[in-house]
Amino acid sequence: MSSSTIPAEIRTTLGSRSSRDLRADGRIPASIQGGEGGCVNVSIESREFWRLRREHVHLFDLEVDGNLQSATVRELQWDSLGENLNHVEFHRVVRGVKTQVSVSLEFIGHPAGVLNHLHNEIDVLCLPSMIPDSIEVKVDGFEIGHSISAGDIELPEGFELVSPTDLSIAVVADTRSNEVEAAEEGAEDEDPDATPDAPAPEGN
Repeated sequence: MSSSTIPAEIRTTLGSRSSRDLRADGRIPASIQGGEGGCVNVSIESREFWRLRREHVHLFDLEVDGNLQSATVRELQWDSLGENLNHVEFHRVVRGVKTQVSVSLEFIGHPAGVLNHLHNEIDVLCLPSMIPDSIEVKVDGFEIGHSISAGDIELPEGFELVSPTDLSIAVVADTRSNEVEAAEEGAEDEDPDATPDAPAPEGN
């Protein structure tokens, strides 16, 4: 949850061709938005960005023309196959001032049935320096029919919930119910009007 400085070069030429050229040179097109200063289009070094992500950095100090702008990652835009990163959208933040972020949920434990996930992340307010990789949701021993709402999640100290408290996060379902539903879905996929394949003629 530490921060790190990453150099960012202003992009003077925009468009898909320019973006392709940047990616071919090992850079990622990006933008810095929100707060004061308007939208600034930049590019960052791909290898350095991924190194910091592997180190679980969530708060970046983007160095633009010698000035540092603190920002978090708001969105990663991927290609149609989800294999290559096309663009990073950064959101300006102020150190020491809480900001709204979406945080992934990590379900811990073994419930009595099958845990059906309805939402895998929630929105919270926290200090930029405290943004976690995920928030744990303990589900160990939950009985069938037990439902979890956003308001049931125990947040780290200093965090505030932004998502509605009644937002359904997950529910523990009966394994047999899931098996029946799967069987019914399979039956619906079959064409009742389909004509069975005729048997192959026997050889003489």
